[in-house]
Amino acid sequence: MISIDSLLDFFLETREYSEKICEPLEIEDYVVQPIVDVSPPKWHLGHTTWFFEAFILVPYAKNYQLFNSDFSFVFNSYYETIGKRVVRADRGNLSRPSVKKVYEYRKYVTDGIKTFFANDQSKELHDLLEIGIHHEKQHQELLLTDIKYILGNNPLLPFYSEQLGEHPIEEHQQDWITVDEGIYEIGHNSDAFCYDNELGGHKVYLHNFEISNKLVTNQEFINFIKDSGYKRFELWHAEGWDWLNQNNIACPMYWHKIDGEWHHYTYTGLQKIDLSAPLCHISYFEAFAFAQWKGCRLPTEFEWEVANLYFPWGKRWEWTESAYLPYPNYKKADGALGEYNGKFMVNQKVLRGGSIATPRKHTRPTYRNFFQPNLRWQFTGLRLAK
Repeated sequence: MISIDSLLDFFLETREYSEKICEPLEIEDYVVQPIVDVSPPKWHLGHTTWFFEAFILVPYAKNYQLFNSDFSFVFNSYYETIGKRVVRADRGNLSRPSVKKVYEYRKYVTDGIKTFFANDQSKELHDLLEIGIHHEKQHQELLLTDIKYILGNNPLLPFYSEQLGEHPIEEHQQDWITVDEGIYEIGHNSDAFCYDNELGGHKVYLHNFEISNKLVTNQEFINFIKDSGYKRFELWHAEGWDWLNQNNIACPMYWHKIDGEWHHYTYTGLQKIDLSAPLCHISYFEAFAFAQWKGCRLPTEFEWEVANLYFPWGKRWEWTESAYLPYPNYKKADGALGEYNGKFMVNQKVLRGGSIATPRKHTRPTYRNFFQPNLRWQFTGLRLAK
C-alpha cells in the first residue's frame, strides 16, 4: 500500500494541477456550456471537490461541517445513490456559486482531507482517496477538452495556452507489426491502481493479425476526404451515415477550409494543419469509415493490449472495434462507487492508450476509456489493423 505521505503529496499535486489548467481562463469562461457533453470549468472544479467531501469527509470525518449544504445538489454528477442533482444540461446556467466561492470550497475540502489523513488510516480509506485522486485526473482531461470546445466554438477562436503540445509528430516510418495467433492474458494484474472495469483478468484467443506501429495522420485523412469519403455510403455504418447527414459532417471537429487549405482550431488559436501530425477529434463512425476506405479495420481492445509493447502510444485516444462490456466475473463496488463504471456498459466503444491531455501518472496499457460512437471532442484518433 502506498504510504499516506506519498498519497497526500499525490493528492496535493493533483489539486494544484486542476487549478493550473484554469489559470489562462477569463472569469467569463468558467460558466460556459455550449453542449450537454461539455461542462463549465467551474463545475469541474466544484465536482472534483465534492467527490472528496461526499465519499470521504462526510461519512468518515468526525464532526465534519459541510462547506455549503446546497453544493451536493449543484456538484453531484450522476450518483443516484447520493441524491438529487442539477440536470446535466443546466450546469451552464449556474452563475452562482461564484468562481471565487468554488475556489474557497476547494481550499476548505483540501484542508479537510489533509487534516483527516494526518494520522494513518485504513486501507479502505487509502483506496477511497486514491480513487478520488484519479477521478480528479479524469476531470483534468475533461477540463482541457471542454475548455477547447468552449473556446473553439467562440467565433473569435481565442488563444488559450502554449503549454500543451497538441500535435506531436511520430517521426518513425509506418510499418506493420505481426502478432501470432494464440491465447493471451488480458486485464490488470498488479498492485498498482486501476479501475474496476480493468479487473477480471482472463484469457482470449486471437487469430494472426497485423497492427500499424503509427497513428493515422492528417494527410492520410485529407486523402480520404478528397476521395469523397464523407459521401460514400458504402464506407459507413447505417447509424454513422445517418449521423453524418443529420449533422452535416464533412471533416473532423475543429477543421476549417480557408482559401483551399485546411486549418484547425488549437489551444493557440486557428492554425494551418500539420499534415504529418496524428489525426484527432474524430468519432468512431469516422474511424470505421476511414479503415474501410483503406481496406483495413480497427483493432479490438484485446489486440491493442497485446500489441502495445511494440509501438509508442499516448498521443491520441485510439478507437477500437470493441464494445464496452464487463470482463468475466466483473463485480461492481458496493454503494455509490458502484455507479462509477458498470452502469455505462452499453452503447459505447472502448478507446485505448491516452492522449496529450491525459494527466501524468494516469495511463497504463489496461486502461479502458469509453465513449458513445458519435463523440469527437476528446483527442481521439485511430490506428489501423488487418
